[in-house]
Amino acid sequence: MSLRAIPLIAIAFILYNVVVLAFGLDSLTTAILPEIPMLSGGVWKFTFGDLVILLTLILLFIEIVKSTYTSTSSLVDHGLSMIVFVIALVEFLLVPQAATSVFFILLAAMLIDVIAGYTIGIRVARRDLNLGGDL
Repeated sequence: MSLRAIPLIAIAFILYNVVVLAFGLDSLTTAILPEIPMLSGGVWKFTFGDLVILLTLILLFIEIVKSTYTSTSSLVDHGLSMIVFVIALVEFLLVPQAATSVFFILLAAMLIDVIAGYTIGIRVARRDLNLGGDL
């Protein structure tokens, strides 16, 4: 199995679980950068929860780019992405530490990954079939 078949968004899911289950829910609101004063007079506080969301968005972008390739490993990737989403959904519904907005956004990104993966995969496969039919 190729490394391309591994859903990268699972990294954010694992990171969330490791930190929250090891250090508690308070770790989501812990600032990981010094507070930065803004020109508006407000103060920007970058927390661990913000880092998880940022990492999730970056990984979602990579997953969407990966879904444009048609190969056996992309089919495995889509299937594994669905499994990761189902596991995360069950965790969201059953584990108290997962009942946060950060985890919900992570879950929504996983759903987008699954839907986009299958949709883009179907569109690319249809395009490949149309190109082959012109011969």
